[in-house]
Amino acid sequence: MAATLTAQQRIIRSVIKTLGALPEPAQRLIAGRPVQIDGQALLTEVQMALRLLNALPGSSFEELPLADARAQVDAEALIFGDREHVDIAEDLRFPTRGGTIGARRYQRSATERPWGAVTYFHGGGWVVGGLTSTDAVCRFLAARTGLEVYSIDYRLAPEHPFPAAVHDAVDAYRWVRARTAPELPVAVAGDSAGGNLSAVVCAETREDAAAPPDFQLLFFPVADASRRTRSYELFADGYFLTAAQMEWYIDHYLPDPADRTDPRASPLFADLTGQPPAHVAISGFDVLRDEGLAYAEALRAAGVPTTTQLVEGHIHAFVNATGVGRHSSRALAEAAAALVRGMQRAPRRLPPHAQG
Repeated sequence: MAATLTAQQRIIRSVIKTLGALPEPAQRLIAGRPVQIDGQALLTEVQMALRLLNALPGSSFEELPLADARAQVDAEALIFGDREHVDIAEDLRFPTRGGTIGARRYQRSATERPWGAVTYFHGGGWVVGGLTSTDAVCRFLAARTGLEVYSIDYRLAPEHPFPAAVHDAVDAYRWVRARTAPELPVAVAGDSAGGNLSAVVCAETREDAAAPPDFQLLFFPVADASRRTRSYELFADGYFLTAAQMEWYIDHYLPDPADRTDPRASPLFADLTGQPPAHVAISGFDVLRDEGLAYAEALRAAGVPTTTQLVEGHIHAFVNATGVGRHSSRALAEAAAALVRGMQRAPRRLPPHAQG
């Protein structure tokens, strides 16, 4: 941590963690008058953090050179995240149809055999983010579930626009499935753009002989890149992820508007029948709220067992804020518990030597 963040960023992290531990009445004094939109109230600790974050000097990342934007997103993840201990966090490389890419494998105990695996895809609009930005989330999931977690460093736009990330995600899932004992369950999971990729992997691998995913854990997924829902208007600015940033992401990843209704870009357009069971976690104050709710409902309508977790009062990317306040960790722990339940219910496959 100390070697990665600047001195100023370490101070910001320390201040935010201290304020996050204050009792709610003290936080309210800093946060200001309660914010209520669409029948829900912004959580006090979240409102306080946003007030501090929005007051910091500096440009919004979509206004920065791309390298600076990526560095800023990684720094924000380190400021707000909490690095839970795991015995193993090793960097790996593996081949895909587009070349070799990186991954990081997390294992809670060096002596305890994982009982399944998770292929995790980071958020960042397919443009920013990577192994650093998602480190805290993957550590949390590995530590709380006992599952082996693989974080995938898929190629980013605009250098590698759609469908490069899709190809990497599908190939990564198949690589994880091949590395995992055949009788053990394998899930896909991801946040935002990573939730989008997880959903797409489920559709693209439905007919795989080696088995499609056993479960999908989707955090505030991008489900429809072709239109703007009402939540885009309600939460357009001031709640971390802005409508302008989403436009910036989509323009980089999907420069051809015709691709925005492709089911591999917008899974709401896909045939969802036969998908693995899902848990969809959505933030209340998020431009992606409505399409996440719509995707969960579409899964249920297609006969897919689906649970929805609406984290009212919270903002986009709460999974990356486990190091400050109380509510992010609670919400992520609830999602981790849903992942465990879903994986425990996965059908057990016999290992090859035991098959008749």
